[in-house]
Amino acid sequence: MPQISPTEFYALPLRVHTLLADVPLHDVWAVDLPTHRDGVTLFEFLRRTGQGGINRLPPVANALLRLRLFVGRIFRLEVEPKDALAASFGSRLTPEDRARSSVVSGTPEGLFRVVYRFENEQLLEVQNRTVHAAALSALAEGADGYRFYFAVYVRQRTWITPFYMGLIDPFRKWIIYPAMLRTIRTTWDQKV
Repeated sequence: MPQISPTEFYALPLRVHTLLADVPLHDVWAVDLPTHRDGVTLFEFLRRTGQGGINRLPPVANALLRLRLFVGRIFRLEVEPKDALAASFGSRLTPEDRARSSVVSGTPEGLFRVVYRFENEQLLEVQNRTVHAAALSALAEGADGYRFYFAVYVRQRTWITPFYMGLIDPFRKWIIYPAMLRTIRTTWDQKV
């Protein structure tokens, strides 16, 4: 369940590539999923598992996230900026994008807000005092099965952003994302 080269990711026909063309891709991950049946979409997978289904993490990863949120509350890091609505990536959507999305842009989704949810591609965003970030989930069907992609885009909000990302990167890369991708694989095997 590796971090992969952006080259493979950019080769996919995804809306995010043009929508966030000016936002740096921080990293991208993938997990291969077996074909239990043909025609599975990301939308169906999320619907079958419930959005929370793929977000259930093992205790260590969950504890790290809870610690981060606790510290965030103490230092008021989670406060959305006043310009959040105007700065939202959702403001970049075309009328066609809005019509295609199964969820209204701006709908809360846990700690995030939905930018769009298409059949095989979902973009969520978070804006707070440390970052303006987006998380992309996509599902691609290939000859050998499916591949789930998870990409993170980070726009610098303040001078704190690079320091913050540097601080959390080891936890994201070594604990959180590998645990999340293992959970996706397990959930896929149980629900699809």
